Amino acid sequence: MPHSELHRTSHIGWLRASVLGANDGLISTSSLIVGVAAANPAPGAVLVAGVAGLVAGALSMAAGEYVSVSSQSDTENADLARERAELANSPDTERTELIGIYVGRGLTPDLAAQVADQLTVHDALGAHARDELGIHEATRARPLQAALSSAAAFAVGAALPLLLAALWPAGSLGLAITGSTIVLLALLGGVAARLGGAPLARGAIRVTFWGAVAMGATALVGRLFGAVV
Repeated sequence: MPHSELHRTSHIGWLRASVLGANDGLISTSSLIVGVAAANPAPGAVLVAGVAGLVAGALSMAAGEYVSVSSQSDTENADLARERAELANSPDTERTELIGIYVGRGLTPDLAAQVADQLTVHDALGAHARDELGIHEATRARPLQAALSSAAAFAVGAALPLLLAALWPAGSLGLAITGSTIVLLALLGGVAARLGGAPLARGAIRVTFWGAVAMGATALVGRLFGAVV
């Protein structure tokens, strides 16, 4: 019977990148707009700043995720290539390593040897990747997936503050964006916690706290520079 049980680790790669991207897009774009609005700029400057922040932020997130996850992928591939060479050159040594791993996990030496032999016949590299190197298919580094997920999620997160900047009256724009962003951050934190199996309240609180700090800091900077101008 096929194994149909779903585990959260199966989507940990894109989930991490998407949550990070949406969170960053919402916080950074809202903070940027609030900061610029607090400086009392010319009409339209707030919206231009928000659009520039969205484009730059999405591309930055994509590039950062791609480079970071590519480094992880390169390390995994190098380890697998080394393991592949060791299996070809020293199969007995690799078999002994695998048996030792299974004995360490609680199997008897005889059973560990049987398991190692059967897994080696089935997929020797896969067995060593999982049990010796800790590399699992569900959590393998996927640079392009991480980059696209982050960029798209950043753009989605930045959409609401940009929409408000385009439609909301300038006089109360800062308050409107701050309030709506805090609500959305709480929802985003709760959803991320739910998908990751963590308590909802903890996920919501830790995201909204740092979002509020970021917007408060940029609003203060905007007011200070606005007063100087």
